[in-house]
Amino acid sequence: MSFLTAENIGHHYFSLSSVTTALKDVSFSIEEGEFISLIGPSGCGKTTLLSILSGLLAPSDGTVKIDGQPPDLQNNVIGYMLQQDYLFPWKTIEENVLIGLKLNRQLNDDTKESALQFLQKIGLKGVEKQFPRQLSGGMRQRAALARTMAVNPKLLLLDEPFSALDYQTKLNLEDLVFEILKAYKKTAVLVTHDLGEAISMSDRILLFAANPGRLHKVFTVPDELRRQTPFEVRSKDAYSELFSIIWRELETLEESK
Repeated sequence: MSFLTAENIGHHYFSLSSVTTALKDVSFSIEEGEFISLIGPSGCGKTTLLSILSGLLAPSDGTVKIDGQPPDLQNNVIGYMLQQDYLFPWKTIEENVLIGLKLNRQLNDDTKESALQFLQKIGLKGVEKQFPRQLSGGMRQRAALARTMAVNPKLLLLDEPFSALDYQTKLNLEDLVFEILKAYKKTAVLVTHDLGEAISMSDRILLFAANPGRLHKVFTVPDELRRQTPFEVRSKDAYSELFSIIWRELETLEESK
């Protein structure tokens, strides 16, 4: 059985005068350890779907199972990383990183040591007692990653976590996150508008169409790219070929609106 299954997911938003269908009949599965990207034009329901996978939003139709259970019954299985780091400005980096463990009553000497060691592994040695305002945007996102990983989630949901960063920092963080997730054998779902990012980080790419949001096509990233870091992938011919194929599909979707 697949680690994550979404079956016939549909979702509707209601107002006093209308009903908007954000998602319609979306089905897919994800194996443990896979990195999946969700791409598509604006309004295709990517973020809505991510909210459903997290259990923050109940679908109007269909079911989601993660490790055999609905996402709202999961205990510390899901980590969520957003575009903004949402670090508490009045708390130190150490306090921010440990907050999930504290809230889940998992904080002890061993989990604290593990979380702070991870902070050092991702290049933030010596910043434990500093406050978020003292760090750059890239360093803050690294701290947000450390906070997310501290509770040892099985599934990471990434909602455009690099989009607010400058290009060089973005590329560096893509490599870091890719290598960390592979090393820890984590399953991840990334929502992004950056096609290059999707190709360079993913095992598979799910392309969505809009109005209503629905799964249009699934692309498997070639093995020769999946063995490379995101930075290295961008220089390969197979990357350019896949980019062109998916770009043409995106253009077709835009033209058919």
